[in-house]
Amino acid sequence: MRHFRRMAALEHVLGLLNWDQETQMPPKGGDIRVEEVGAVAAAHHAALCDPRIEDWAASCGAAEPGSWAEAHVAEALRLHRRAVRLPATLAEDLARQSARAQMIWEKARPTSDLGVFLPELGKLVALKRQEAECLRESDQPAYDALLAEFEPGASSAEIEAVFTRLRAALVSLRARIEAAGGASGELSGSFPAEQQLALAHRVAGLFGYDWAAGRLDLAVHPSSSGTGGDVRITTRIDEANPQDCFYSTIHEVGHAVYEQGLDPEQLLLPAGGHASMGVHESQSRLFENQLGRSRAFCEWLYPAMTATFGETGLSSPEALYRAVNAVRTGFIRTEADEVHYNLHIMMRFDLERDLISGALDVSDLPEAWNSRFEADFGMKVPDAARGCMQDVHWSAGLFGYFPTYALGNIYAGELHAALRRDMPDLDTALGAGEIGGVRDWLGARIHRLGRKHAPAALIAAACGAEPSEGALLGYLEEKYWALYGV
Repeated sequence: MRHFRRMAALEHVLGLLNWDQETQMPPKGGDIRVEEVGAVAAAHHAALCDPRIEDWAASCGAAEPGSWAEAHVAEALRLHRRAVRLPATLAEDLARQSARAQMIWEKARPTSDLGVFLPELGKLVALKRQEAECLRESDQPAYDALLAEFEPGASSAEIEAVFTRLRAALVSLRARIEAAGGASGELSGSFPAEQQLALAHRVAGLFGYDWAAGRLDLAVHPSSSGTGGDVRITTRIDEANPQDCFYSTIHEVGHAVYEQGLDPEQLLLPAGGHASMGVHESQSRLFENQLGRSRAFCEWLYPAMTATFGETGLSSPEALYRAVNAVRTGFIRTEADEVHYNLHIMMRFDLERDLISGALDVSDLPEAWNSRFEADFGMKVPDAARGCMQDVHWSAGLFGYFPTYALGNIYAGELHAALRRDMPDLDTALGAGEIGGVRDWLGARIHRLGRKHAPAALIAAACGAEPSEGALLGYLEEKYWALYGV
């Protein structure tokens, strides 16, 4: 455990280097940052491949079933046996190229410069294909070996089956909403950056973010990083649209509260971290959507916005509620409403599987993206910044991450139903901006349990039912029936 604590510390150093790269690093720091990231990644990989780990695990003997000891040893062996299949040079090259490609993406995205971006992405995809071949089991699709990094135990076939059912229901709901018409209002007015940040700080605190263990900065793509007593979040600001800042912040606070709420006695140990990225995304999507976009929370947010900005273009909390839940087709995933969001994820899931399998070349990605987007959303993509360059994930090497957003939405649907069952006064608390009870509920059932249980089993135990898309779809049908009469 001492050995794994040191390895976890190295992993969090990598996270700090990435946070600094996104928020503080001077423009000329890129070359040395690539070297720094490569060196730390190499040290982390070497420690994880230490052959003594097998001997130490064997010497432990049998642990009490369901104990932390049993979970730590099992997770330590899983991580070790995965790492030894990856050559040291490849692990370092992946870290270096991910850092380099992400910096290139940040520079190229504003001008949609595919000529600069695609060659770097191509180098990274080639490395990820090598990684997948090293890690995959003989009968396993290459993509599933990468998916296991984010959602242990999941398979692309199972996810595809869920997505097929989910897609049919969402497309039907979207069609009914479009047929119903009835445009919702929009925010309008002056929303200065400094005032947006001030209100974002207030909102983060309401949702349980511990400011003594974190900070908020600006970045190209909102994120959360760190664990325990140092969990940092970033957001972004559009002075014409404060929704982006507020809901990006609430989303990242969901991640951060999870990391701040892990059991401190198990921190940095193999099973002491988050259960999976699907569970992680369930926390952020629950905060952002079922809680943050609720009619009850708009009762708190509306007067807070008018006190901060003055005129907002909306006349009441109900008008704000309708505005933040308007269903409109758009290009940007992070700005998508709850009906369209999972359709964005399904498209990325299919594209990244083809990139890893080799069915899709990186040079053909823009055209594949644009064709698929027009087929799914009925709109022509105007530029790469609103197309295949909009997300940071691929440039950061996070292939296999995207489907966990949709899994997170499904898990959030179950958690929301259980929350409403166990906290009948939830709306009263949301309307008053008193949300500490939600953090306590999640802390006992999700946060403090770390990785003791498999993701689906953790959600089932918390909610009393096996997770499925039913709870999410029921929530969406009820919500949009009330808003649009569909």
